[in-house]
Amino acid sequence: MAFYHRLGQIPRKRHTQFRQPDGSLYSEQLVGTLGFHGVSSLLYHKHPPTEIRTVGQPEPFAPKLLKDRPLEPAHLRTLAQTTTGGDYLQARQTMLGNADVTLSICNPTERRMEYYYKNALADEVIFVHEGRGELWSQLGKVKFEPGDYVIIPRTIIHQLHFEEGPVRLLIIESFSPVETCRRYRNHFGQLLEHSPYCERDIRPPHELVEGDERESGEYVVKIKKDGLLHTLTYGHSPFDVVGWDGYFYPYATSIHDFEPITGRLHQPPPVHQHFEGHNFVICSFVPRLFDYHPLSIPAPYNHSNVDSDEVLYYVAGNFMSRKGVDLASFTWHPSGIPHGPHPGTVEASIGKKETHELAVMVDTFRPLYLTEAALPYVDGRYPMSWQPGFVPDPPRSADMMD
Repeated sequence: MAFYHRLGQIPRKRHTQFRQPDGSLYSEQLVGTLGFHGVSSLLYHKHPPTEIRTVGQPEPFAPKLLKDRPLEPAHLRTLAQTTTGGDYLQARQTMLGNADVTLSICNPTERRMEYYYKNALADEVIFVHEGRGELWSQLGKVKFEPGDYVIIPRTIIHQLHFEEGPVRLLIIESFSPVETCRRYRNHFGQLLEHSPYCERDIRPPHELVEGDERESGEYVVKIKKDGLLHTLTYGHSPFDVVGWDGYFYPYATSIHDFEPITGRLHQPPPVHQHFEGHNFVICSFVPRLFDYHPLSIPAPYNHSNVDSDEVLYYVAGNFMSRKGVDLASFTWHPSGIPHGPHPGTVEASIGKKETHELAVMVDTFRPLYLTEAALPYVDGRYPMSWQPGFVPDPPRSADMMD
């Protein structure tokens, strides 16, 4: 989110002498994207951020995309998978992906990361389905709770610290910068009056990380790049920042603060758009009033996916156009075939005044592919579930039922 923020101690002018209490210089570091043309922030470290002590052997860390599967819609039922591994990295299971974006589930059991992590190629959008905690980074702390999107721009070194209780995350990796919607911004970058959210809904880091420095020791930073996980050891904490300012930082914003756009007749999916990246968008479906024309049909109309794949991740409530879909499920409707509401749901929607659903949608403009890790979750009956008289398996959560 490109608005100016500052935290901690910084000198009056950039690139000037800024000295520590012992007289030595703080070490200045510029972080940002798109070379020197994108947004950036200036950080001031107690120690140079370049002091590598050791370099480990890289490990494979990339999903296997399946590009030879039949063209068909898919339903991935992940609700029963309450845990997917140990810490935040080990627990990731990528379900879908292409060259622009990946979508993963992550249900870790470990409460904190004992190392530091950097994604060197992708911004990460973490949707918090269940769990609470704090993101710690070089730029400070950001608290999160259920319903939050936590946006971590690439190259920011960070850790995730979870409170006690179950954790269920949807992680969207973007190989381009994740931005707010261009049509909701003026040429200065300010969100306009008709935007469904504003700067007040954005929560940047609120305090710096303190007490992370030891007298001596090794600080392991794991860096994800080009399908590998690299391990570098430093002699000083990457969180030794005493101050920073700029436009480049992690932040959180809640799906509950997204104000829906409604109309007399059914509104198309772009009204739900929350974020965008290159060749994809992220949308938020939230509780809202239905259409108010006297003859309106609240259920969506059938539409052909000519240019995009559509993925919905179901968070809460009953999604009126679908039958037999769980919480924490993905439905994926690939480009090339039409899709629409299940039989009976159109007529059943007439006369309904509102919905209490919550869902995250990702539309891509290049084809997505299932991964090998997604296969155990595939509902094999879903592609045929539009046949008259088809009886789907019941949802596995009462919250998804009428």
